[in-house]
Amino acid sequence: MRRIAGIVLAVLLIGGVVIAVVVGRQGEDKGTATKTVRGVIGSEKADFFADPDVVKALAAKGFTVRTEASGSWAMEGLDLKGYDFAFPSSQAPADQLAAKYHVQEPLPRPFYSPLVVVAHRSAADVLAANGLAVLDGKSRGTLKMAAYLDAARHDRTWQQLRGASRHGELTGTLYIASTDPETSNSGALYLAAASYVAGGGKVAANDADVGRTAPLLHKLVSVQGAQQSSSDAVFRDFVSGVGNPLVLVYESQVASLLSQKHGAGADDLVVLYPDTTVNSDHTVVPLDANGRALGELLSTDPALRRLAVRHGFRPQGDAAEFVAATADHTGYLNQKLTGVRQAPVPTSAVLHEMARRARG
Repeated sequence: MRRIAGIVLAVLLIGGVVIAVVVGRQGEDKGTATKTVRGVIGSEKADFFADPDVVKALAAKGFTVRTEASGSWAMEGLDLKGYDFAFPSSQAPADQLAAKYHVQEPLPRPFYSPLVVVAHRSAADVLAANGLAVLDGKSRGTLKMAAYLDAARHDRTWQQLRGASRHGELTGTLYIASTDPETSNSGALYLAAASYVAGGGKVAANDADVGRTAPLLHKLVSVQGAQQSSSDAVFRDFVSGVGNPLVLVYESQVASLLSQKHGAGADDLVVLYPDTTVNSDHTVVPLDANGRALGELLSTDPALRRLAVRHGFRPQGDAAEFVAATADHTGYLNQKLTGVRQAPVPTSAVLHEMARRARG
């Protein structure tokens, strides 16, 4: 009997140890578990969310983020049921989504990026020689928007510009390649800036305002033929050496290329800051509490702000973070946006109508 009792006691002790280990592991799992949130994002943020360091920083705060890319304006047509957040590339489509889904203001805006024009060096030199741009050095300059729009209004070709004949790749109509303004944020904001300049510094507020600049905006778009819906795609094409010699992109895409690839692919790159441009405020539209918590985390967490800068974005509220992180790339980047004017953006309804007329 004593031997049987000993065996039973041993079994109970082993069982107790097993239970304790299981309970302990469950406690550990609870402490390190993450909540999975799903979102639709602009394509220019895909690399940010795929960065292993970003994934790790989010996990440390209890988040696993699953994303799908979409054009910012195309998000309105998606069924976002089951998603926790949408993350378009500017405030206008975000406001539209917020109204559609009855999202409470304010909306988190973790970071922003101005629109710039990337040019091959030959194209930038020709623009400067013809009064369409001013170069601050070898790889950075300012695009004179009024002069460029006047050239577009008169259907100027590269061959009509002084010095272009020395560069066989500069042929055909002079234009800036942009994305589809009906589906993509950067394309729509390009029209907003052009309309503001062409309208004498007035932001379009109604159909009459849109009508006054519609013929010019139609020229800017129609000359391009088929447009892509992603700024990420047009930038990759430019870096690989194909496509138009002038392309509208986000500054963040250029800054990310410079910081992460140590300038690889930037040998023939000149960054032109339009003297009148638009900042793209990347805005989170929280569709539930988890989405709002993620948006606030992206805005306030120091590690995530540093990682946003690594990917070229300017964090809201502190220019010093971006300036310090891009100190080695001032030959390309206008860190303080000196000489750059910010154009106001029309309402979503006006911007939609502007894009519709521009597309014809």
